[in-house]
Amino acid sequence: MKTASVPAATGPGDLHGHVAELHVIKARAVAGPSDRATEAQHAKGKLTARERIALLLDEGSFTEVGQLRRHRATGFGLEAKKPYTDGVITGWGTVDGRTVFVYAHDFRIFGGALGEAHAA
Repeated sequence: MKTASVPAATGPGDLHGHVAELHVIKARAVAGPSDRATEAQHAKGKLTARERIALLLDEGSFTEVGQLRRHRATGFGLEAKKPYTDGVITGWGTVDGRTVFVYAHDFRIFGGALGEAHAA
């Protein structure tokens, strides 16, 4: 996963720094947990969740909901593993111009298991 890094915001009034940090975090969420996980998914002949959504929806119509969501689980070492999206990508877009709501389990994150963030 190759994402840009920016210096952290210098304080509460550093709006440009906070916005830059947000862009980096969102890029990490879109990239997924790792290049290795994506390669493993492709090696099985499968598309990633984002690739499946992109094929289904009209180009450029997807609006994601909860992109920066993370689990709050403890135990089993999960405190150190907090990927974005909590394993499910959700949002809306259009298919042939009609609005639809979509979700896809991201098998690169905990095998696509449904986490607290989406089960509530």
